[in-house]
Formats: sequence, structure tokens, C-alpha cells
Amino acid sequence: MDYFIAKNITKRYAAHTALDNVSIAVPRESIFGLLGPNGAGKTSLIRIINQITGPDEGEIFFGDEKLAPHHVEKIGYLPEERGLYKKMAVGEQALYLAQLKGVSRSDAKKRLKEWFEKFEIQPWWNKKVEELSKGMQQKVQFIVTIIHKPSLLIFDEPFSGFDPINVNLLKDEILNLKKEGATIIFSTHNMASVEELCDNIALINKSKKILEGKVKDIKSAYKTNTYSIEFDGYDGQALPLLPGGFKLLNETREDEMRHIIVNLPQANSQNELLSALMPHVNIHAFKEIIPTMNEIFIRTVNESGKNSIIS
Repeated sequence: MDYFIAKNITKRYAAHTALDNVSIAVPRESIFGLLGPNGAGKTSLIRIINQITGPDEGEIFFGDEKLAPHHVEKIGYLPEERGLYKKMAVGEQALYLAQLKGVSRSDAKKRLKEWFEKFEIQPWWNKKVEELSKGMQQKVQFIVTIIHKPSLLIFDEPFSGFDPINVNLLKDEILNLKKEGATIIFSTHNMASVEELCDNIALINKSKKILEGKVKDIKSAYKTNTYSIEFDGYDGQALPLLPGGFKLLNETREDEMRHIIVNLPQANSQNELLSALMPHVNIHAFKEIIPTMNEIFIRTVNESGKNSIIS
């Protein structure tokens, strides 16, 4: 069941169309990747979801209800451009922001203590924000984003500025939030994170949605029926070993080990390929080459650009 739905959203600024008839459906308790190049329209959609601005056309539904002002308390938003009061003490600021989101001071203290210990920043409670490193500041902002336990979380480039250890820490917490029942919209340029975290994605380019679906289904749809094989025990050219219709795309050698990439004529012909090779070589590895989300992103955006020029 979809938890958040945007239907036919259009947003214009003077002569610029930021969103052109964009629709997305975010399943309940999932992580939904909102992807696109800079200037594609992602931020405009996020601002509309947060009711910072309104759409010129279209509707947004939060659960079974049309988006309304009272839904703000159910949303946690971590913007790409972080914003904390630099001269204010970290703990007091976190308490203040938690109370603004409807958490009582006593509950806020308890929750913040737990999160500060988990993120190992409890010694900084009485420090001013400006004394914290960028990474520590971002940890604080992440905490105040989720402190009121919102049912919908929107993270815009949440890993920006973090070292690999803290990126993994944040990834684990995002996955835990999903397990605890949160629905998450995740906007990023980091395609590796998309593959690790996202269940579904939508790709927006030049104000239009050009791709949407489950990550696993999209990756499957972009497969090219190409396989990588590593073997030794054979000194001749690999091409004569291949059955008819099979294409040798690349062949390399490192010492005794050979590596070839082969395009198969049909999806169920892996056994035919292996049967042709095994009498002549010792196979060490055989795997299908699945396109990465980064490759799919670049290919889809480039194809979308060509189509818009043609039209």
C-alpha cells in the first residue's frame, strides 16, 4: 500500500518550469530514492511535500488524506543545506528544536540523551555549535530531524561531508528507522547508497519523471545478457570456442588467467556457453554483468536529453 502519493505535480517559477506533471508513489515503510541531476526538480518537489511552497497543479496525498498543514508534525526533513544556530549550545538547541516539533522537554531530554550516546557526541552537549566539526554538526541535525519520531522522513544528501565510518553509522540508523515503521524519501547523487538502501526510485530530469520502479526490477530491465568468465589452462583465442551467435566483447590475460566478456544471444543460453568452454578450459569464475544504478542513471538521463532535443 502506498503511503505517500504525488499526482501530476506541476510547479512554475516565472518562465521556468521546475516540475512538469510529475507523479510518484512511495510505498509504506520503504526507502524511496528521489534521483536526478542538479536542477532536475527534486528540491522543488521536496519543498512542496514540506508545504514550504505549493504546486501550481496536481495533488499530494499523505496516507489516505490530502496533504494538509497538520501533516507537518508527521514529517522529518533533513535538508542538504544544514542550518543550526552557531552561537547556541548544542544541547539547548536540540531541546528547543525537539519542543518545536511537539516533544515535551522531559521526553526530549530522554530521547536526546540516548541518541547523543549512540552517536558518541554526549561530551559536546554544552559546547557551542561552532565548536563542533562539520560531521558532528550533521549528526546533531540528523538527531533533531528524527527526534519526534515522524512517520515520513525526507533526507536530502544525508551523507554529505561524512567520513566512511560515519556514513555506515548513518546508513544503519536509516535502515533501523525503516524497520521501526518509518517511510523514507532519500534524495542523493550517490548511486552506491541507492543500491544499498533504496527499495524503489524515481528519476527526474529537466522537470519530468523519466523512470520509476523497484530497484531490482529496473536493474533487471537494463540487463544486457552479458557474462564475465575467468579461466586458465588454455592458450588459444577464445572466440573459436564460442557457440554460434555468441559475441566476444572483450578478452584480457593476466599471467595464466584469462578473462572474457561474452554477450549471449538469449537469456537461457548460459549452459550452452559453459558446455562449450568446459572441455577446453578450467573455469574459475562465471557471473552475469548487472548494470549499476550509476550506469543506469547516466544512460537514462543521456537518452532523455537526446529525446528532448529530437522532440
